[in-house]
Amino acid sequence: MSAIETDTLHRRGLLFILSSPSGAGKTTISRMLLTADDDINLSVSATTRPRRPGEINGIDYHFVSEEKFGAMVEEDDFYEWAEVFGYRYGTPKGYIRQGLKDGRDFLFDIDWQGTQQLYQKDQQDVVSVFILPPTLAELRRRLESRAQDSEDVIDRRMDRARGEISHWAEYDYVVINDDVDECFVKVREILHAERMKRTRQTGLIPFVRELMS
Repeated sequence: MSAIETDTLHRRGLLFILSSPSGAGKTTISRMLLTADDDINLSVSATTRPRRPGEINGIDYHFVSEEKFGAMVEEDDFYEWAEVFGYRYGTPKGYIRQGLKDGRDFLFDIDWQGTQQLYQKDQQDVVSVFILPPTLAELRRRLESRAQDSEDVIDRRMDRARGEISHWAEYDYVVINDDVDECFVKVREILHAERMKRTRQTGLIPFVRELMS
Protein backbone atom coordinates (compact mmCIF):
# COMPACT_ATOMS: atom_id res chain seq x y z
CA MET A 1 0.00 0.00 0.00
CA SER A 2 1.41 3.42 -0.93
CA ALA A 3 1.93 6.24 1.54
CA ILE A 4 -0.90 8.27 0.04
CA GLU A 5 -3.34 5.39 0.53
CA THR A 6 -2.72 4.93 4.23
CA ASP A 7 -4.81 6.62 6.90
CA THR A 8 -1.97 6.87 9.42
CA LEU A 9 1.48 8.17 8.57
CA HIS A 10 4.49 6.81 10.38
CA ARG A 11 5.81 8.98 13.17
CA ARG A 12 8.56 8.78 15.74
CA GLY A 13 7.38 7.95 19.25
CA LEU A 14 7.78 10.23 22.24
CA LEU A 15 8.75 10.07 25.90
CA PHE A 16 5.80 11.64 27.71
CA ILE A 17 6.73 12.72 31.23
CA LEU A 18 4.29 13.50 34.02
CA SER A 19 5.81 14.97 37.18
CA SER A 20 4.33 16.43 40.33
CA PRO A 21 4.94 16.57 44.06
CA SER A 22 3.75 13.44 45.86
CA GLY A 23 -0.03 13.68 46.21
CA ALA A 24 -0.58 16.22 43.42
CA GLY A 25 -2.00 13.67 41.01
CA LYS A 26 0.58 12.40 38.54
CA THR A 27 -0.06 8.73 39.32
CA THR A 28 -3.85 9.13 39.05
CA ILE A 29 -3.57 11.01 35.75
CA SER A 30 -1.09 8.43 34.47
CA ARG A 31 -3.53 5.59 35.16
CA MET A 32 -6.37 7.48 33.49
CA LEU A 33 -4.23 8.09 30.43
CA LEU A 34 -3.18 4.46 30.15
CA THR A 35 -6.81 3.35 30.41
CA ALA A 36 -8.04 5.82 27.80
CA ASP A 37 -5.21 5.59 25.27
CA ASP A 38 -4.06 2.26 23.84
CA ASP A 39 -1.18 3.91 21.97
CA ILE A 40 0.89 4.80 25.00
CA ASN A 41 2.90 2.35 27.10
CA LEU A 42 3.93 2.75 30.71
CA SER A 43 7.67 2.89 31.27
CA VAL A 44 8.09 0.65 34.30
CA SER A 45 10.83 1.87 36.64
CA ALA A 46 13.16 -0.25 38.70
CA THR A 47 13.25 0.53 42.41
CA THR A 48 14.94 -0.62 45.59
CA ARG A 49 11.99 0.28 47.83
CA PRO A 50 9.81 -2.49 49.29
CA ARG A 51 6.66 -3.48 47.47
CA ARG A 52 3.48 -1.91 48.86
CA PRO A 53 0.21 -3.84 49.28
CA GLY A 54 -1.44 -4.41 45.91
CA GLU A 55 1.63 -3.61 43.83
CA ILE A 56 2.74 -6.16 41.24
CA ASN A 57 6.36 -6.75 40.27
CA GLY A 58 6.90 -5.88 36.61
CA ILE A 59 3.62 -3.96 36.42
CA ASP A 60 3.95 -1.18 38.99
CA TYR A 61 7.75 -1.40 39.35
CA HIS A 62 10.61 -3.78 38.84
CA PHE A 63 11.53 -4.41 42.48
CA VAL A 64 15.27 -5.09 42.70
CA SER A 65 17.93 -5.31 45.40
CA GLU A 66 20.45 -2.56 46.12
CA GLU A 67 23.14 -4.80 44.63
CA LYS A 68 21.21 -5.34 41.40
CA PHE A 69 20.41 -1.65 41.07
CA GLY A 70 24.05 -0.73 41.61
CA ALA A 71 25.13 -3.18 38.92
CA MET A 72 22.65 -1.64 36.47
CA VAL A 73 24.06 1.82 37.19
CA GLU A 74 27.59 0.56 36.56
CA GLU A 75 26.49 -0.97 33.26
CA ASP A 76 24.82 2.30 32.14
CA ASP A 77 21.51 0.45 31.99
CA PHE A 78 19.33 3.44 32.91
CA TYR A 79 18.01 6.42 31.00
CA GLU A 80 17.83 8.14 34.38
CA TRP A 81 17.92 7.28 38.06
CA ALA A 82 17.59 9.10 41.38
CA GLU A 83 17.41 8.49 45.12
CA VAL A 84 14.16 9.46 46.86
CA PHE A 85 13.59 9.02 50.62
CA GLY A 86 16.41 6.53 50.88
CA TYR A 87 15.38 4.35 47.92
CA ARG A 88 16.61 4.41 44.34
CA TYR A 89 14.43 4.60 41.23
CA GLY A 90 15.54 4.29 37.60
CA THR A 91 14.28 3.89 34.03
CA PRO A 92 15.84 0.86 32.27
CA LYS A 93 16.69 1.55 28.62
CA GLY A 94 15.55 -1.89 27.48
CA TYR A 95 13.30 -1.79 24.44
CA ILE A 96 12.42 1.92 24.65
CA ARG A 97 14.88 3.13 22.03
CA GLN A 98 13.64 0.69 19.41
CA GLY A 99 10.06 1.43 20.39
CA LEU A 100 10.54 5.12 19.63
CA LYS A 101 11.76 4.29 16.13
CA ASP A 102 8.70 2.09 15.67
CA GLY A 103 6.40 4.96 16.63
CA ARG A 104 5.49 3.84 20.14
CA ASP A 105 4.96 6.33 22.96
CA PHE A 106 6.13 5.80 26.53
CA LEU A 107 4.69 7.35 29.68
CA PHE A 108 7.04 8.30 32.52
CA ASP A 109 5.89 8.98 36.09
CA ILE A 110 9.14 10.53 37.38
CA ASP A 111 10.41 13.54 39.33
CA TRP A 112 12.28 16.63 38.12
CA GLN A 113 15.69 15.00 38.58
CA GLY A 114 14.71 12.09 36.35
CA THR A 115 13.22 14.51 33.84
CA GLN A 116 16.51 16.43 33.60
CA GLN A 117 18.51 13.24 33.07
CA LEU A 118 16.09 11.95 30.44
CA TYR A 119 16.11 15.31 28.65
CA GLN A 120 19.90 15.34 28.56
CA LYS A 121 20.05 11.85 27.03
CA ASP A 122 17.15 12.11 24.57
CA GLN A 123 16.10 15.73 24.13
CA GLN A 124 14.35 15.34 20.78
CA ASP A 125 11.84 12.78 22.08
CA VAL A 126 10.92 14.25 25.48
CA VAL A 127 7.64 16.05 26.23
CA SER A 128 7.37 17.06 29.89
CA VAL A 129 4.30 18.06 31.90
CA PHE A 130 4.38 19.30 35.50
CA ILE A 131 1.20 18.96 37.57
CA LEU A 132 0.67 21.50 40.36
CA PRO A 133 -1.73 21.22 43.31
CA PRO A 134 -4.20 24.12 43.70
CA THR A 135 -2.73 24.94 47.14
CA LEU A 136 -0.18 23.45 49.53
CA ALA A 137 -2.94 23.01 52.11
CA GLU A 138 -4.86 20.84 49.64
CA LEU A 139 -1.71 18.88 48.87
CA ARG A 140 -1.24 18.07 52.56
CA ARG A 141 -4.90 17.08 52.86
CA ARG A 142 -4.49 14.62 49.99
CA LEU A 143 -1.37 13.11 51.56
CA GLU A 144 -3.13 12.70 54.89
CA SER A 145 -6.22 11.17 53.28
CA ARG A 146 -4.14 8.34 51.81
CA ALA A 147 -3.41 7.15 55.37
CA GLN A 148 -0.17 5.54 54.20
CA ASP A 149 2.40 7.73 55.93
CA SER A 150 3.13 9.03 59.42
CA GLU A 151 2.99 12.75 60.18
CA ASP A 152 6.78 12.84 60.11
CA VAL A 153 6.88 11.35 56.61
CA ILE A 154 4.15 13.73 55.45
CA ASP A 155 6.18 16.67 56.78
CA ARG A 156 9.15 15.43 54.77
CA ARG A 157 7.01 15.02 51.68
CA MET A 158 5.75 18.59 52.06
CA ASP A 159 9.30 19.91 52.38
CA ARG A 160 10.27 17.97 49.28
CA ALA A 161 7.17 19.25 47.46
CA ARG A 162 8.28 22.84 47.88
CA GLY A 163 11.62 21.97 46.32
CA GLU A 164 10.00 20.11 43.43
CA ILE A 165 7.55 22.94 42.71
CA SER A 166 10.49 25.34 42.37
CA HIS A 167 11.43 23.48 39.16
CA TRP A 168 8.10 24.08 37.40
CA ALA A 169 9.63 26.41 34.79
CA GLU A 170 11.89 23.63 33.48
CA TYR A 171 8.90 21.78 32.01
CA ASP A 172 7.28 22.15 28.58
CA TYR A 173 3.78 22.37 30.07
CA VAL A 174 2.33 23.11 33.51
CA VAL A 175 -1.21 22.06 34.54
CA ILE A 176 -2.99 22.79 37.83
CA ASN A 177 -4.85 19.78 39.21
CA ASP A 178 -7.83 21.41 40.90
CA ASP A 179 -10.25 18.93 39.31
CA VAL A 180 -8.80 15.58 38.26
CA ASP A 181 -11.12 15.13 35.24
CA GLU A 182 -10.35 18.58 33.86
CA CYS A 183 -6.65 18.05 34.47
CA PHE A 184 -6.78 14.75 32.59
CA VAL A 185 -8.47 16.39 29.57
CA LYS A 186 -5.71 19.01 29.39
CA VAL A 187 -2.95 16.42 29.66
CA ARG A 188 -4.49 14.31 26.92
CA GLU A 189 -4.82 17.34 24.65
CA ILE A 190 -1.11 18.02 25.13
CA LEU A 191 -0.28 14.43 24.15
CA HIS A 192 -2.44 14.59 21.02
CA ALA A 193 -0.91 17.89 19.90
CA GLU A 194 2.64 16.65 20.41
CA ARG A 195 1.97 13.54 18.35
CA MET A 196 0.95 15.73 15.43
CA LYS A 197 4.07 17.91 15.36
CA ARG A 198 5.56 18.08 11.87
CA THR A 199 9.03 17.11 13.09
CA ARG A 200 7.63 13.91 14.61
CA GLN A 201 5.66 12.91 11.49
CA THR A 202 8.47 11.03 9.74
CA GLY A 203 6.01 9.61 7.22
CA LEU A 204 5.23 13.07 5.82
CA ILE A 205 8.28 13.22 3.55
CA PRO A 206 7.44 10.14 1.44
CA PHE A 207 3.74 11.06 1.58
CA VAL A 208 4.31 14.55 0.16
CA ARG A 209 6.73 13.25 -2.46
CA GLU A 210 4.12 10.83 -3.72
CA LEU A 211 1.41 13.45 -3.45
CA MET A 212 3.38 15.77 -5.73
CA SER A 213 4.53 13.12 -8.21
